[in-house]
Amino acid sequence: MRKALRWLLSLVLLVGTLGAAGAATAADGNAGPAAPDIKDQILAIPGMSLIEEKPYPGYRYFVLNYTQPVDHERPSKGTFKQRLTLLHKDTSRPTVFFTSGYGVSTNPSRSEPTRIIDGNQVSLEYRFFTPSRPEPADWSKLDYEQAAADQHRIFGELKKIYPKKWLATGGSKGGMTATYYERFHPRDMDGVVAYVAPNDVVNNEDSAYDRFFEQVGTEECRAKLNAVQREALVRREPLEKMYETWAKAEGANFTTVGTLDKAYEAVVLDFVWAFWQYSLEADCESIPPATASDEEIYNIIDAISGFSFYTDQGLAGYTPYYYQAGTELGAPTVKLPHLGNLSRYGYQPPRNFVPRDIPMKFRPWEMPSVDNWVRHHANRMMFVYGENDPWGAERFRPGRDTKDTYVFTAPGANHGANVAGLVPDEQAKATARILAWADVAPAAVQQDAAKAKPLAGFDAKLDKRDLERMPTLRQ
Repeated sequence: MRKALRWLLSLVLLVGTLGAAGAATAADGNAGPAAPDIKDQILAIPGMSLIEEKPYPGYRYFVLNYTQPVDHERPSKGTFKQRLTLLHKDTSRPTVFFTSGYGVSTNPSRSEPTRIIDGNQVSLEYRFFTPSRPEPADWSKLDYEQAAADQHRIFGELKKIYPKKWLATGGSKGGMTATYYERFHPRDMDGVVAYVAPNDVVNNEDSAYDRFFEQVGTEECRAKLNAVQREALVRREPLEKMYETWAKAEGANFTTVGTLDKAYEAVVLDFVWAFWQYSLEADCESIPPATASDEEIYNIIDAISGFSFYTDQGLAGYTPYYYQAGTELGAPTVKLPHLGNLSRYGYQPPRNFVPRDIPMKFRPWEMPSVDNWVRHHANRMMFVYGENDPWGAERFRPGRDTKDTYVFTAPGANHGANVAGLVPDEQAKATARILAWADVAPAAVQQDAAKAKPLAGFDAKLDKRDLERMPTLRQ
């Protein structure tokens, strides 16, 4: 009898426990088994491997490698590991596919569209930027179509895990990259936000830059910058001695560009362009007069252009960029009449900034094909430019046949122009379209675009904007 009572009591307790568990499961809305950990899902992708995971409040952040074909048209010809990062929020949120067009930062960061839609972010290192470079490197496989195929392949795998809407974005060369990706794989993304993306359609026709430098800012500021640039060439001998002293102390070499003299002039010729690329008109107050000392002239050129850039050490990290500039992207040039005959070399071509053992041949038909596609077929694309950014002198200009596509210009902005810098009505319109493309626009925004705001609050650390230097080269 006691055994029977104990058995009956145990049965009641068991049923009660199961009932409570069932009620809890129903309340949680999770009747099935728990989903696999996101890291396990990502690492289950063939070819994906973990470099490290870093903690960040509200996110999971992974630094990863993904095995890519060196040549997507001939996958059997070898592979390389391409680095990427994943800022994971939730698989139920939309995802932004970001690239700078250069290397990838391994610290958590968030692009503007990611903050606007409060989503996940995949950031990809561009092929051939170290360490994402095949060994040995067949440089003929570094082109914008192969890079677009890299993105397409990774998207195909990650879309299975992140099934909601996807947007592509990037700034400068990253904006170009997002555009090229859309051109070759227009069915992948649900929208594209390309920031300050240059569009050098005809490589040898660059009069747009001449017009830009004749009109940008105030006449006083332009004259001040031109005077310092000219003075740096007038005083070439004493300033080059300062440069040589610095180079010896730093162990800097000039094998790629050829000589210290060529490097010096390249830095000086960058000066005016670099000022407008990264500074604001108000910064003209910090420019010294042409009568300043040698040291003052040297220091301001160094601060804005950077004497370290055209050393072998400075150029090494940008070899893939210069290679593409000299084979398909093109490079702008401007006329500088205020320099008279002081320039010995003129604007040096990309070939001068790439080691000579890497062969290069320019393909003039590549950029016109992209420009033609954007003009006639762009759909759900947004281009944001800065009013005072030299790179915006030649920009993408979608035509009448395009759909849901926009070009915005931030007043007074430089190469860091963004949606937040637009005039209020355009800022709201751009934000509303980004939210709509990601399918996360609140009902109030759907009724009135003027109410559009980023869904995620500003995070000073996560949303810190580090501008990737777009080399101010000319050809």
